[in-house]
Amino acid sequence: MSHPSQIDPALKSSSDKPFNLFFVGLLALVGGYFLIWGIDYTADHHLPIFLAASAFGLFMAFNIGGNDVANAFGTSVGAGTLTVKQALLVAAVFEVSGAVIAGGEVTQTIRKGIVDLSGFTVKPLDFIFIMMAALLAAALWLLFASRRGLPVSTTHSIIGGIVGSSIALGTILGGSDSALSLVHWGQIGSIAISWVLSPLLGGLVSYALLSLIKQHILRYNEQAESELEVIREEKREIKKQHKKDFERLSEIQKISYNSAMARDSHIFVDSDFSEEDIETDYYRKLYEVNERKNNLEATRALETWVPVIAALGGAVISSMLLFKGLKNIDLHLSTLNNFLIVGMVSASIWMATYIYARTLKNTSLSRSTFLMFSWMQVFTASGFAFSHGSNDIANAIGPFAAILDVLRTGVVGAEAAVPSVVMITFGVALVGGLWFVGKEVIQTVGHNLTQMHPASGFAAELAAAAVVMLASLLGLPVSSTHILIGAVLGIGLVNRQTNWSLMKPIGLAWIITLPAAGLLSAGCFLVLRQLF
Repeated sequence: MSHPSQIDPALKSSSDKPFNLFFVGLLALVGGYFLIWGIDYTADHHLPIFLAASAFGLFMAFNIGGNDVANAFGTSVGAGTLTVKQALLVAAVFEVSGAVIAGGEVTQTIRKGIVDLSGFTVKPLDFIFIMMAALLAAALWLLFASRRGLPVSTTHSIIGGIVGSSIALGTILGGSDSALSLVHWGQIGSIAISWVLSPLLGGLVSYALLSLIKQHILRYNEQAESELEVIREEKREIKKQHKKDFERLSEIQKISYNSAMARDSHIFVDSDFSEEDIETDYYRKLYEVNERKNNLEATRALETWVPVIAALGGAVISSMLLFKGLKNIDLHLSTLNNFLIVGMVSASIWMATYIYARTLKNTSLSRSTFLMFSWMQVFTASGFAFSHGSNDIANAIGPFAAILDVLRTGVVGAEAAVPSVVMITFGVALVGGLWFVGKEVIQTVGHNLTQMHPASGFAAELAAAAVVMLASLLGLPVSSTHILIGAVLGIGLVNRQTNWSLMKPIGLAWIITLPAAGLLSAGCFLVLRQLF
C-alpha cells in the first residue's frame, strides 16, 4: 500500500481550479461579512485582539474540516460511493446544518472541565489569550497531521491547547506547582484510556457487522453469481447444440420445426403456460434451465438481510440524531417519543430497501449489492456529518465564543452564547478545509489502511456511529476519530488486508497530540501576552 502522503490520482482533478477559486472567494466573502458583524457585536472593543482571534478560530475550523471531517468521509470516498466533490457537497449541507440547527444556544467556555482556574484571579485578557493560544496551537497541530495524512482527534488537540496555555498562565501567576494543580489529571487519564478503548470498540463492532454482512449477503451473492454463470453457460450450450441439430434436418423438417418453435416462443411469454404445452426440445430445455434459475432465489439475501441491516442502520443514525445531534434543541419529546420515532424511521427504511431490492431482480448481483450499500452508506455518512456538525464543531466555536463573550461584556462567564452567524461562518471554513487539506486524510482512511467496498464502508460508518452513540450514553471516554479508525481496521481484519505499518505513525500521532498541542499553546500564550 502507498505512503499516506501519496495521493490517489482519482482524488486529484484538472477541474479543481474552479473549486479552488470558488472556495477562496466564498471564504473571503463570508469571512469579510463575519468581521464586519463581529466588530459591531463586540462594540469595537480590543479590535486587534478580535481580528487575531477571528483568524485563529477560522483557521481552527478550517483544519477540523481538513482532518476530522475528511476522516469521517474517507470511507465513503475510498469505497467509491462518493467522489471528493460529492463528499464536499454532503459535508457542506449536513455539517453546516448540524452546526446551525443543533449546535446549541450556549457552549461551555472551558471544554470537558479539563482545567480549573478558580484558584487564580484571571484577568479577562489573560483568559482570552488562553483560548486564542489553544485555538492556534490546535489548528497548527491539525494542519501538520493533515498534511501527513494522519487522522487525529480535534477534541484532544483543543484540550491539549487549553491545558498548555492554562499551565503557562498558572506558572506566571503562582509557580509551576500551582500551575500543575490546575489540571484535572483524571481527565487526562481518561483521554489516555480512549487511545486504546476507542479503536478497540470501533474495531470489534465493525468486525462483527462486516462478518455478518459477508456471511449472509456477500458470500451468498458470490455463490448465487457462480450458479447463475453456470446457468448462462448452459443456455449458451443449448443454443449451440440447437443450431447444430437444426442444420441436420431436411428442408421439410426445418419448416415443421420452425412452426413449432414459433408456437413455443408465443406461449413462452405467457405467465400461465405449463411444461406440457411446449413442443420443441429447445424450449423444453430452456424451460428447465429457467426453472432452476427461478428456484435459485438469487436475490434472497438482498431482499431479506439487506433491509434488516438497513433498518438497523436507520435505528442507529436516527438515535444518534435524536439523543446526541439534536440534544441541544428542546423538541419536547419524551424518551418514549424518541423510541417511537426511531421505530418509524427503521420500519420506513426496511420497506423502502425491500421494495428497492425487488426492483433490482434483473440487475447483476454484484452491481445490485454495490448500489444498495452505496445508498445505505450515503445515509450513514449524512447522519454522521449532521451529528458531527452539531457537536464537534464546538471544538472551534467553544473557545472562540468564549473570546467573543469576554470582548463584548468585559467579564469571564461560565457559558457563552453562540450567534448563528458564527456557526455559519465556521461551517463554511470547515468545508473549505475539507476541500483544501483533507485529501491526504481521505487517502489514508479510504485507501491506505485497507481497501473499501460500499458494504465495508457502510459497516465501518455504522459501527462508528453505534459506538459513539453507546459511549455517549454510558459516559465512556472515547474519540470519534479513533473509533472510526478502529472500525476501518476491523474491516481490514475481516478481509485480511490491513496495513498495520501505517498504524505506527497514526498511533504515535494520537499519543503526542495532547502534549504537542499543549507545548505549542504554551508558547503561543507567552507570545500573545507580550504582543498585546
